[in-house]
Amino acid sequence: TGNQSAPGTIGALDANITVLNQRIEANLAPFEAQARALDEIPGINRTAAAAIIAEIGLDMTRFPTPQHLCSWAGFAPLSRDSAHRSGRRQTGHGNRYLSRTLGNAVAAAGRSPTFLGQRYRIIARRRRSRDLAIVAVGRSMLVIIWHLLHDPDANYTDLGPTWHATRAIQE
Repeated sequence: TGNQSAPGTIGALDANITVLNQRIEANLAPFEAQARALDEIPGINRTAAAAIIAEIGLDMTRFPTPQHLCSWAGFAPLSRDSAHRSGRRQTGHGNRYLSRTLGNAVAAAGRSPTFLGQRYRIIARRRRSRDLAIVAVGRSMLVIIWHLLHDPDANYTDLGPTWHATRAIQE
């Protein structure tokens, strides 16, 4: 039948994937410390860290603040108001490859028992929108990424899933 692939095609594709993974690792070697730092963030694995470094770069002087990075990446909400009428809130156009990588990282973090995972669950439940939660937590991840890449001595420390509950009691 026409739906079957030719013999050896899967083997050839696996070989190509192996070669590409080796090339990615070779190109990522000079940035090992930064990749390891990003890998500590919940939801971001080594592959995502490589994609983030490839899209953002390591020169954080281009982005004076984390908010500049979020805006460049398209994770800053836009509000359209005119004559007391509010339009739909949207994010701007950003880097679609970075957005896809962060969206996958947020989905993975959302299932974890961490600060970012709890933040995702709270926003998704309160706003009844997973899309808003993805943008909000993706923005939080970008702020963390900016700090980790801006200061080589910075380390990621998870606040834990109970941080939100203790914060609500104090306020």
